[in-house]
Amino acid sequence: MSYARVLCAGLLGVAGHLVEVEADLSNGLPTLLLTGLPDTALNEARDRVRAAIVNSGRDWPNRRITVNLLPAALPKHGSGFDLAIAVAVLAGAGELPATRLDGVALIGELGLDGTVRPVRGVLPMVAAAAQAGISRVIVPVANACEATVVPGVTVRAVDTLHRLVEFAQGSGTLLDPPAVPPAPPPAGPDLADLAGQEIGRYALEIAAAGGHHLALFGPPGAGKTMLAERLPSILPELDDEAALEVTALQSIAGVLPADGRLVRRPPFQAPHHSSSLAALVGGGSGLVRPGALSLAHRGVLFLDEVPEMSRATLQALRQPLESGRVVLSRARGTTEYPARAQLVVAANPCPCASPAGDHACHCPPTVRRRYLGRLSGPLLDRIDMRVNLLPVRAAQLMADSAPAEPSRAVAARVARARESAAARWATNGWRVNAEVPGPVLRRAPWRLPARDTAVLHGALDRGALSARGYDRCLRLAWTVADLDGRDRPSEGDVCEAYQLRMGEAAGRVPK
Repeated sequence: MSYARVLCAGLLGVAGHLVEVEADLSNGLPTLLLTGLPDTALNEARDRVRAAIVNSGRDWPNRRITVNLLPAALPKHGSGFDLAIAVAVLAGAGELPATRLDGVALIGELGLDGTVRPVRGVLPMVAAAAQAGISRVIVPVANACEATVVPGVTVRAVDTLHRLVEFAQGSGTLLDPPAVPPAPPPAGPDLADLAGQEIGRYALEIAAAGGHHLALFGPPGAGKTMLAERLPSILPELDDEAALEVTALQSIAGVLPADGRLVRRPPFQAPHHSSSLAALVGGGSGLVRPGALSLAHRGVLFLDEVPEMSRATLQALRQPLESGRVVLSRARGTTEYPARAQLVVAANPCPCASPAGDHACHCPPTVRRRYLGRLSGPLLDRIDMRVNLLPVRAAQLMADSAPAEPSRAVAARVARARESAAARWATNGWRVNAEVPGPVLRRAPWRLPARDTAVLHGALDRGALSARGYDRCLRLAWTVADLDGRDRPSEGDVCEAYQLRMGEAAGRVPK
């Protein structure tokens, strides 16, 4: 038999797709041709596959070999097709029967010695195979735990090409996926470590309950970074759908832990202020990779020292913050990554950043305006809350009284508020108040009485509030009401939301 076909899977952005690998052996000058829009890494598979077959004790067919990857119009990236190409070539040469591999998707990279090495993005690849009706997959041992996350798929592992050939010939067996150890208890910083800053803690609770973006301003040592790092500790665990999305993104980026279990804790990304635009929103030549914004999907993206970041890099956040996705266009196509993350930015009030606060600042007013002006108005308008933190006093830092409220207690209130919001918007599919479109909140039955929103109407007419800011104040008011256990926001909730929006909140402590 001079023709063989096996199944594999590839990636296009965050989505996997099933690929058919065809091999045809004919008379002619011995060579191996790859068709089907392969990239550079895939073109180099010709040499990897030949060496792996020979070093596995098999004969390389000295014939003209054409390998086609279907669908041919879809770009193919990476080295995950190596294993399927090798099996297709051997089956086409009659070295092994392909019947035992019918309906099985093969994923893996080959070393020159015939070892099967792990690849990125196995989780979305296996999920795509399952959606296409494939119920059996063979993956590298190092990717086996990750592949078992996909329900309804039988996963077998392989460490060498020789083992797979023996299995196809009926004289060997494959490996079972390693046992997944129990998940360790969540660890991380706790709000109990934070001294003072009641208004900062309360704003963080509102941000967690409603999925709102947050800007923290204050002198060095006020607790801006400590607050941001503790936001994931009060967020609920990811449900199955969100966990699959986050785990798939981490698999594509190559940062998934070796145990391969679903990521349940909301991710936290804190890129350095010198990070490039591609590092923040994604990019790269050829195969684009997800950036920090997408890796923070369903979690938190923290930008510390935000005025020190490139203005062009910050401006790139504007569209993803609205749409919840990053669209990267290249000459060979367009890639889309999810990016529904909570943005937390932190900044000192001026370049000198005196620990004593504004009264000890030596910066001229023009310097202060220019420094904070790097965070542009359109971007700042997309951030729901602005909180000005005061310096921490000695009495707060050295207090011997009971420790501050821990994250566990705050997380319980956040969970109740999110349950209320999820029940209210269940028919529309929105998870948190921050996802609700503004027109919905301005129409019946969710429209608030005019007397309750009078402060917002006045600010809008004066130009102190944009239309986008008006809608974000409404979302904040609903979150405040959810935290206090009320069905609808009151006038006080709207006023509090406006103060949080304008950076005028004065330290209200939650009930």
